[in-house]
Amino acid sequence: ILSDSERPTDRFDDVIGAENAKSELMYFVDYLKNPKKYMARSVKPPRGILLYGPPGTGKTMLARAMAGESDVTFIPSTATAFLNRFVGEGEKQIRQLFSVAKRFAPSIIFIDEIDAVGKTRTGSTSTHHTETLLNALLTEMDGFVFDQAKPVFVVAATNYGLDSSTGIGDGIDPALLRRFDNRIYDDLPNEEEREKYLAMLFSKVE
Repeated sequence: ILSDSERPTDRFDDVIGAENAKSELMYFVDYLKNPKKYMARSVKPPRGILLYGPPGTGKTMLARAMAGESDVTFIPSTATAFLNRFVGEGEKQIRQLFSVAKRFAPSIIFIDEIDAVGKTRTGSTSTHHTETLLNALLTEMDGFVFDQAKPVFVVAATNYGLDSSTGIGDGIDPALLRRFDNRIYDDLPNEEEREKYLAMLFSKVE
């Protein structure tokens, strides 16, 4: 995890499309850059946001650009990596992730494919390991004390389980959804945005 920590130079201008998502993210960027301003207004510190939408829309790039715009440490991870561990190891990795984020704060933790551990709990023995991981994640999200000098922010991404028109979770655990202050839809690029993206690619090979 430590080797993946970085301060990206990406900006929202580097992300083609996703204009609505970028506009919504700017509020959180301003919060990360000026936390004392919001604390003076008694605004409740945000804990995180959930990016959702079709695969391939650049949710990871959006999260990197958010970190770049905020000039904070970016710590990427994927929920599927927590699953590919022996019992107890995934939970330990989650705790380490948040520990690193606190150490390098101000920081953004990015968890891709959050649905891998975030599906609605059923209590069955077949999903026990996944639910244990989810509980560990919820505990960490609840456990860190907001430091206005060194905020830690969680950005998660999923291609699964959310309706773009209502933003209501379908299959994502309600307790996890409640940990996110906002759910931001990242849609597929329109024709104009696709042309702009292709032009950018061609310019790099000339």
